[in-house]
Amino acid sequence: MLPFLRSDLAQLVSYTPHPGGAEAAVHGSPTQPARVDRLDTNESPYDLPDDLKQKLAWAYQHELEANRYPDGGHAALKGAIAQYANQSAHQSAQSTASWVTSAHISVSNGSDELIRSLLIATCLRAEGSVLVADPTFSMYAITANTLGVPVVRVGRNAQTFETDLAAASHAIATPAAGQPAIRVVFMVHPNSPTGNALTPAEMDWLRSLPPHILVVIDEAYFEFSQQTVLAELPQHPNWVILRTFSKAFRLASHRVGYAIAHPELAATLEKIRLPYNLPSLSQRAAELALAHQDVLLAAIPTLLSERDRLFQFLATLPGITVWPSAANFLFLRLQNDPAAETLENLFQSLKAAGTLVRKTCGGLRITVGTPEENQRTCDRLSSLL
Repeated sequence: MLPFLRSDLAQLVSYTPHPGGAEAAVHGSPTQPARVDRLDTNESPYDLPDDLKQKLAWAYQHELEANRYPDGGHAALKGAIAQYANQSAHQSAQSTASWVTSAHISVSNGSDELIRSLLIATCLRAEGSVLVADPTFSMYAITANTLGVPVVRVGRNAQTFETDLAAASHAIATPAAGQPAIRVVFMVHPNSPTGNALTPAEMDWLRSLPPHILVVIDEAYFEFSQQTVLAELPQHPNWVILRTFSKAFRLASHRVGYAIAHPELAATLEKIRLPYNLPSLSQRAAELALAHQDVLLAAIPTLLSERDRLFQFLATLPGITVWPSAANFLFLRLQNDPAAETLENLFQSLKAAGTLVRKTCGGLRITVGTPEENQRTCDRLSSLL
């Protein structure tokens, strides 16, 4: 190991994007079928409509200057996001308040950048640890590890995936010897990879946490679940909501995420993020998506219907346990033969047939695709099982 590198980094491994490796990226190779259904990263299966792509291309050709830095303050995009946030709060909580402003918004290069900024703002210099409930989104712990921030893990109920609140409360009340107290709690609503939304008990527990603990509620799948804690945010300045344009808004390649937070926290995130962190084209793509949200979000009823159809099919397969989901994916595990080798064989067999899924947390997470992709998933699983 190079002598100037932090010694703890030797224990880490780099994040492997899905589909991982050169083999998975080469369609039509001897080891990969010509048509691949990419159901492994929870993206939308639908690309931007051609007319919106043309508008974006026109903006790049005639409005954006490639030799100039992008808008470093994200002014136009923040305003559009604030308007959308207020609108989403009205739909979810029948509220008429419109309190979200640009001052509550911080925009990032994907939500991953916001996770990193939040940890920098709270836990560096041994000032805090983070709490996660496994299984959950892996980037919370991965990002903390890269920053040298301790990660405290608690479990979830084996049947419902509800957080072990007793263990979480104990971890907060009694920090491990030599470890800083928990400063940040991460929750996904609904959770990935399991798809379950926060329960009333979990919500009550989050409300009970003291103000010196930051509560990060990741609503990456809000557009599918239509469940949000936004209405409660003004009463909890220690809460922050994370959202993304990578899922329902079909902009995964543009890497646009955002936080909704107390203005002081949002301003702090602005101090920490790198300058010009979001390219001009990505900002314009997100603005365009919000302006045409009625078109882009019109696919959600179809995806939810397909999710339910896929769930009903998976529930009939022998040896499979599948859980209901409030997101755009489903999580399943093998019942009678949960050995890692058996799961790996199923994962690799699906890949060889042309269906890429995510093997994680002792099971498989399957993104809901187009009706044709979902039918192929059903056919292949039926054949393999």
